[in-house]
Amino acid sequence: MELAHSLLLNEEAYNQLGEFQKAEFIFEWLQFLEKLLLVTSRADIRENQKKLVEQLTSLLNNSPGPPTRRLLAKNLAVLYSTGDTFSVYQTIDKCNELIRSKDDSPSYLPTKLAAVVCLGYLYKKLGRILGNSFTDTVGNVLKAMKNAESQGRYEIMLSLQNILNGLGAAAIPCHRDIYKAARSCLTDRSMAVRCAAAKCLLELQKEAVFMWTTELDSVVTLCFKSFEGSNYDVRLAVSKLLGTVLARALTSKQTTASTRHNFRRISLEEVLELLGTGFLRGSCGFLRASGDMLKGTSSVSRDVRVGVTQAYVVVVSTLGAQWLERNFSAFLSHILDLVSQSHPKAIQSPVDAIGCRRCVSFILRATVGGLLGEKAQIAAAKEICQAIWKLKKVVDAAMSDSNLETRINTTDVTASQHVLVCALQELGSLIHGLGTTAAPLLQDSSTGVLEAVISVILHPSISVRLTAAWCLRCIAVALPSYVSPLLDRCIERLSALKSSPEALTGYSFAVAALLGAVKHCPLGIPHGKGKVIMTVAEDLLCSASQNSRLSLQRTQAGWLLIGALMTLGPAVVQHHLPRMLLLWKCIFPLSPKDLETEKTRGDSFTWQVTLEGRAGALCAIKCFVSHCAGLLTDEVVQRLLPPLPSAVDLLTQLSSLYKSYGNSLKTPSMVYRHKLYELLAVLPPKTYEGSFSAVLKELVADLTVPDSQIDASTFLLPPLCHQNDLLLLGPLLQETDHRFIEEQLLLGNSIAGGSLEYDPYSIYEKVAKGDSVPKPLPPALSVISAATRLFGVMFSHIAESHRLQVLEQLLNSIKQTKGSRQQIVQLHVVSAFSTSLKHLANCKGSLGSEEVRRSALTLVMGALESNNPLLRCAAAECLARLAQVVSDSAFTAGLAQVSFDKLKSARDVVSRTGHSLALGCLYRYLGGIGSTQHLNACVGILYTLSQDSTSPDVQAWALHSLSLVVDLAGPLYHVHVEPTLSLVLMLLLTVPPAYAEVHQSLGRCLNTLITTLGPELQGSSTSVSALRTSCLLGCAVMQDNPDCLVQAQAISCLQQLHMFAPRHVNLSNLVSCLCMNLCSSYLLLRRAVVACLRQLVQREAAEVSEYAVALVKESREDFTPDVNIREIGLEGALLGLLDKELDQRLCEDIKETLTHMLTSMAVEKLSFWLKLCKDVLAASADFNTVASVETTQEEETAKVDDASVLTSDSDDRFHPFRNPRWSTRVFAAECVCKIISQCENAGSAHFDITLAQERKQRDSRDDFLVLHLADLVRMAFMAATDHSDQLRLSGLQTLQIVVRKFASVPEPEFPGHVILEQYQANVGAALRPAFAPETPPDVTAKACQVCSAWIASGVVSDLNDLRRVHQLLVSSLIKVQAGKDVQNQQYNESISTMEILAVLKAWAEVYIVAVEKQKNQSDAHNHCFKTANSAEESYRDTTFSASGLLDLVQADLGTLSKLWLAALQDFALLTLPSEYASQLPAEGGTFYTAETIENARPHYYNSWALILYATALWLTSTGFIVVDPDEGVTNLSRPVTPTTMCQDSSTRPLVKSPEDVNTDRFHLILGISVEFLCSPGSDAAMENIIACLHALQALFDVPWPRSKIGGDQELGVELLNVLHRLILTRESPDIQLAALEVVRLILFAAQEHVKEKRRSAEVDDGAAEKETLPEFGEGKDTGGLVPGKSLVFATLELCVCILVRQLPQLNPKLTCSPAVQPGKHMLLSEDGSRLVAAALVILSDVPAICSPEGSVSVLPTILYLIIGVLKETAVKLQDGKLPQTVAASLQALKGLLSSPMARAEKSQTAWTDLLRSALVAVLDCWDQVDGLLQELDEVSLLTAITVFVMSTSPEVTTVECLQKRCIEKFKITLDSKDPLVQCKCYQLLHSIFQHPNKTVSYPYIHSLAPSIVGKLQETEKAKPENAAELQVIQEGIKVVTALTATAEEEHRAHLVACFLPILISFLLDENALVSATDSAKNLHEFALQNLMQIGPQYSSVFKKLMASSPTMKARLESAIKGNQESIKVKTAKHAKNPGKSSSIQLKTNFL
Repeated sequence: MELAHSLLLNEEAYNQLGEFQKAEFIFEWLQFLEKLLLVTSRADIRENQKKLVEQLTSLLNNSPGPPTRRLLAKNLAVLYSTGDTFSVYQTIDKCNELIRSKDDSPSYLPTKLAAVVCLGYLYKKLGRILGNSFTDTVGNVLKAMKNAESQGRYEIMLSLQNILNGLGAAAIPCHRDIYKAARSCLTDRSMAVRCAAAKCLLELQKEAVFMWTTELDSVVTLCFKSFEGSNYDVRLAVSKLLGTVLARALTSKQTTASTRHNFRRISLEEVLELLGTGFLRGSCGFLRASGDMLKGTSSVSRDVRVGVTQAYVVVVSTLGAQWLERNFSAFLSHILDLVSQSHPKAIQSPVDAIGCRRCVSFILRATVGGLLGEKAQIAAAKEICQAIWKLKKVVDAAMSDSNLETRINTTDVTASQHVLVCALQELGSLIHGLGTTAAPLLQDSSTGVLEAVISVILHPSISVRLTAAWCLRCIAVALPSYVSPLLDRCIERLSALKSSPEALTGYSFAVAALLGAVKHCPLGIPHGKGKVIMTVAEDLLCSASQNSRLSLQRTQAGWLLIGALMTLGPAVVQHHLPRMLLLWKCIFPLSPKDLETEKTRGDSFTWQVTLEGRAGALCAIKCFVSHCAGLLTDEVVQRLLPPLPSAVDLLTQLSSLYKSYGNSLKTPSMVYRHKLYELLAVLPPKTYEGSFSAVLKELVADLTVPDSQIDASTFLLPPLCHQNDLLLLGPLLQETDHRFIEEQLLLGNSIAGGSLEYDPYSIYEKVAKGDSVPKPLPPALSVISAATRLFGVMFSHIAESHRLQVLEQLLNSIKQTKGSRQQIVQLHVVSAFSTSLKHLANCKGSLGSEEVRRSALTLVMGALESNNPLLRCAAAECLARLAQVVSDSAFTAGLAQVSFDKLKSARDVVSRTGHSLALGCLYRYLGGIGSTQHLNACVGILYTLSQDSTSPDVQAWALHSLSLVVDLAGPLYHVHVEPTLSLVLMLLLTVPPAYAEVHQSLGRCLNTLITTLGPELQGSSTSVSALRTSCLLGCAVMQDNPDCLVQAQAISCLQQLHMFAPRHVNLSNLVSCLCMNLCSSYLLLRRAVVACLRQLVQREAAEVSEYAVALVKESREDFTPDVNIREIGLEGALLGLLDKELDQRLCEDIKETLTHMLTSMAVEKLSFWLKLCKDVLAASADFNTVASVETTQEEETAKVDDASVLTSDSDDRFHPFRNPRWSTRVFAAECVCKIISQCENAGSAHFDITLAQERKQRDSRDDFLVLHLADLVRMAFMAATDHSDQLRLSGLQTLQIVVRKFASVPEPEFPGHVILEQYQANVGAALRPAFAPETPPDVTAKACQVCSAWIASGVVSDLNDLRRVHQLLVSSLIKVQAGKDVQNQQYNESISTMEILAVLKAWAEVYIVAVEKQKNQSDAHNHCFKTANSAEESYRDTTFSASGLLDLVQADLGTLSKLWLAALQDFALLTLPSEYASQLPAEGGTFYTAETIENARPHYYNSWALILYATALWLTSTGFIVVDPDEGVTNLSRPVTPTTMCQDSSTRPLVKSPEDVNTDRFHLILGISVEFLCSPGSDAAMENIIACLHALQALFDVPWPRSKIGGDQELGVELLNVLHRLILTRESPDIQLAALEVVRLILFAAQEHVKEKRRSAEVDDGAAEKETLPEFGEGKDTGGLVPGKSLVFATLELCVCILVRQLPQLNPKLTCSPAVQPGKHMLLSEDGSRLVAAALVILSDVPAICSPEGSVSVLPTILYLIIGVLKETAVKLQDGKLPQTVAASLQALKGLLSSPMARAEKSQTAWTDLLRSALVAVLDCWDQVDGLLQELDEVSLLTAITVFVMSTSPEVTTVECLQKRCIEKFKITLDSKDPLVQCKCYQLLHSIFQHPNKTVSYPYIHSLAPSIVGKLQETEKAKPENAAELQVIQEGIKVVTALTATAEEEHRAHLVACFLPILISFLLDENALVSATDSAKNLHEFALQNLMQIGPQYSSVFKKLMASSPTMKARLESAIKGNQESIKVKTAKHAKNPGKSSSIQLKTNFL
């Protein structure tokens, strides 16, 4: 194929190929040429033009296939348009010659067609350049059409379209001829020709004025004719033509002179009248009404009506949304008039009426729902309301005329019913779509929406009553706040108007519909409503028999209400279960005898009532079983069963009743059957085993004795066929935008589809999808569908013998019927049997013996050859399921063999299609046909069938079957891939485009082939690349196919290819193809486009986005996207599409695509994304600013394509999104939140304004989120203050995120302030509306969170500013205090729980922050005092905000604390395990009611943690001391206080002591925490765990709780174990640190407890008997610790866990293993270091809670760990600082060594031994490191030695061997080269030399002092170079000074004599001082200062020395004189300094 990539055709290569490869080669070359010509220079093209033209025209004679001829034509046209045009006339003549040729043979046809196509493209591209030649061409082409067959007619029409397109107005001379030709083609036999003719006429009307002036009537009539017998594509194309022409006629300007005399402007009324005629009278013409029409027998054919319906929509969408807004009332009245009494023919039969109503609803939904923005929709809703009021008046008048008793259904009344149904349905759908944005509409009293709807609930027609109820349900779902009031109102009317039959049914429908809506309203209804409804229902049922006129309605209403009540779910129903079961029991006779007596009594009316009532009861029970599965305990099931046998008995009697009482019982008995079957199908079959045979008998009868001639295949079969197989049956079964009306065409003429009045019970059931009205089928059909379902369940549960009988009976009944009835019976039987196989397969059952199989097979095989394609499809699936159930490979192979044989012999289309599909389906449930020969045979047969060009159907079915085989045969298929691919390609290149179904099957084949090849497609071998090229070639052919579904296939194939071999798919081509089809009128194509985009943007979002924009900029003439990609990019286009799209699945995909694009690109294109979101959200800010378009512009728009009207030009510049819907705006707000989180991951500059501005200056292309803060706040504000509640929630969420993320960003221009401060007014304004009384609770709850986040963020420091937001929280707190009774009950009780808890949680957060701030500031305050007094001023400013915030909260703390404690108590009760349920208070808790306990739980789980923390803080702030005197009376509505924990009132002490109250509170908090921390679920939020740990910390921060836990060792141990487990399971360092803090406090509590016991023991026993004091602390006098009971053991476990986790080398078991290399030091992370340090602090405290013996047992472990940490982490850091862990281990060591236990007599000796060993261990650290000395930090180890020397008793360290080693280490270190080390060493020696005990210090002084003095003497020669060296010398001097002071008298003089010369040698004379370095100067000053001190102290020695050495004296004097002045100043400073520095050194010295 590579050889095909050249400008000229490579003829050598071409001639070597076989026939088929040639076609492929040519196509590949043409494809390449098309791309090449666009980029080749003009000169090159001219050079090769002659040869190229020859090559291309010679191809014309090669009979090219359809795709090839299109490409060939395109290339010729491009070649002439870029090269020279002089030879073009020869080419045109040649084409004309070919067309004139007389050769009519089929083989010559492709050449003729290719010539036709070429002409079209040449004229399209070159247009008027070709001068007048077009008249001959057109004439020639039209002549050829006269005797052309369908393919010719098709291509000629499309070519004419191209010619017209290219020539524009120049073609006027030919217009009439073309018009005549196209007219005849518009009613052609072939549907493809009709479509092509419609396209041609659509092109023609652009210039041919006569089409929409003089000829308008005939064009319209012609279109109506064209609709007759049409298919979906034709209806789409012709309705587009008709709609466009009419819209054009309406908006045209009368300019053209030629038509002035005979043309008048047509009015809107006339246009609508024209369409109306078609809708009502069909294509019979306007005046030529034939005889039937007058006789009233003919009704309009459905396809005409559906076509006209689509045309209405096209007219409106072409004219645009603003036109519709202006002309809505005229349009509405016309549309509603279509179903009014003025046209009785349209609605003469119920079937027609339902059909027409659907069409009207569709027109309204597509225009009002699809085009208008929310503001305009509200206006439309008002118009519809007016229409309803008008009709209401007519009805009222008609009703009041006649006397009430003889109420006559006057014609007016019945006539208005259909109009009302349509109006109510549209009103309901509109409000449902508007959601809470419709609130203003319903509050507007002048419109009176609710009044209007409720007033027609009393309409005489049942369908109107039902639709009104449905409309109320829509209102309730849209506006949840209306559910309760509406329910109350309807129940009240129901009770008041008990005596009116209309009111009874109407209001009961309304109540049922509203109950059905509750499950869609998250806020629910009050629990008590269930009780009210149950009472009303009981009342109705009990009073039914009192008044015979109303008994039917009352019975129906009662059961309807009970059924609807069941949908509320188990929580509500369980309270009414006993009453309902009683009613259920009473409605059926108890024994068969009673049933007999019942039969003898009664007349047809009583039976009607009885059957209605029982059907209702069955329906209610079915509803109970399906909605309340949780309540179906064995006991309940036992109570449900008794009436069932009697119900089945009645079922068997129905036919005899029907015979006795005639037709009036027909419907009720059908309804009864239907409901009983439905109930049995949901009950477990075991429960009615006894009735099996009776029920089955009835089922078989129902399935085989069709009373009606109704073909129900389209309802029964699609669910039984596989989704993919339905694609074979044409677009009617696929999902399209017009499915709602197209459905009618599927059905026989006797059914119009479902409608509400067929089954009122469906009003409360869940709707299949979206807001569409439920469409139950007519009773006759629903009985059959219920029967097939029940048969499926029962057949799988009956015995085998019984199965055989049933199957034989079914077979016989099929044989006995004839003709169309036979097909209907067969249909029912197959669907029932197929259902049963489904059940058998699901429960892994077996079918049974050989005979059963045989009968089953006969049954299915018969259907496989049925004439109904749908039945064949279902039979094939059924056959495969049969094979699956039997699961015997021989049986399966037999089945396949039957089909093989049949296919070899049969020649008829029916059996060939059926059996070929059966082969594919068998593979779907592979029953052991894994053999290759079977596969070969299968593939061979399907190959042959797929090439049967005589029947496209056979080809399509065979290819579809082949695609199944490819898909399901898996790896076995690899051998066949190449031949299959060649076959697919060959067919793609040769099958005529008119056979779309064949192309669709080919697409599926190609798709499965690509999937089978999978990742292999990435390979580079020649065979793989050949396969890949073929796949790409196939995709290219399909992309060019005119059929949209084939294009969709092409896109999904490319999507697969892109997944497996992304490098080989040309992304820019693919993206351009996707953009072009983004707004296709075919739903499946749009879905494919978006699904493909969704996959592409996951990998290459940026590229996709760039290609899309680039494509628009090139803007080729054939690409006019319907969305403005140029301005708003692909992302904006998708957002726009999301806004207009009504298909749920597509919307989800668009959202996912946008989300992927956002995650990968939002940070790079930040401004772009934020602007997009802002544009969408800004539309919500003001509806009113939309500019209205003047009329002139409206006329220009009319020319534009229908979908692009929505973006009318003048408006675009201002606003890319016109009135987006609320759901789109919610999505935009969610996007803003996602953008913020993306930026958060991208880097800190997004949240740091100084950094952002710097980087922006450096590179202006950079963009940072913080620079857009104003936009973010504005967007959040717009969303938070919208009408739509969902949008308000999203807006508040956005606001909360913005506050949290930007709270700490400082404002660089005003230091001390933050950037968010300037937006406080916006935040306040956004929050205020959420606290208005009418706001829904969920919005208020969210707003509380934002309030607390805002106050807690600390953005606003001024209290007066904070008060605004604080006031909002106070108002909600007052509402909470008011308690339940005051809250008006609109919603479920659990919702008030949610709101109360949200308020309490918000307050908790504010309180926590206030306390933390105050704590931080008091710390800072203490710190300030330490450093200096100047900080007082600044401190005063800062405290203000914190203590001020605390003051704000303080005012309400009393109330809050009670509410918090009550909430915690509730939470504690709710977390009890279910076995304690009986102990819960019967009336519920403080904030929840017992009935709504389940719904309330999640709200408690959501908020308990912060409330717990706040309560703990409050309790600690009062130190557990305060107990309110009025504790017993809280101001809650129900006095449950936390002090009355679950106690019975009788046993409760009257007043609890404060101690008891405190204990209860302590245990409440501790209990909740431990319960949660024991097993926080893996999903438990981090915040909750941390809040819980903080609460425990707060709790143990004060003495009283510590005394509780210190005194209760078991409790302490349990807590430690819980914390240990928490540390093991949670990796987060924050959690671990918080847990360690709690451990420390527990240990501290234990220490206090031990101390207290020791103190009191000492006080009690007096000092005399000190010896016999009992030992307190763990380990008593044995030293043993018991794991599990010992606090010490638990603490050690926990610390070891932390230490080993961070430093695995500490674990002795690991140290031996090779995994841990000894000597390698680790640097821990900062978190790790903090954890280790915290653990060490705890370790050093452990001995304090042990007895002396106990301390001896734990000491080795503690020492091992501390020294281990020291050893492992003592590494030198760059700056000479100590690592945090080392500092902590030294501190811990010091604490441990100075423990009193070391000196206690019982443990002293043991401690001394152990401490010596520890010292040895420290000393050994040096020796272990062989070559690694450089890493080890000597300073840390020396410090450790010093700690030992200084802190232990002398006998530990004065052992000679140890002392020697220690001194040795100091010696080595003194000689260190590192000045820092030396300096540190001096400091340590300084402290050792000063040790009070001489035995300790002297050996060190003797060994080390000489070398120190020696070192100082050396310094004389080498002056210090830098500060470090200087410091070493200074430290040395200090050491010697100290030595001098400690020395004994006799040695002191000697020392001073040595020391003074050294000091003097450091002095400089005046000259040297000037030029000296800094270090030398400092040394000079330091020495001088020391001399001044020493001189006076040892004056005698000093004087002696001065006398003996005059040079020294002179030096000293000059120095003193020279610096006299400066010295004074400096001495003052220095006097202060040394003390201070030494104090700091001591700190780091750990001494």
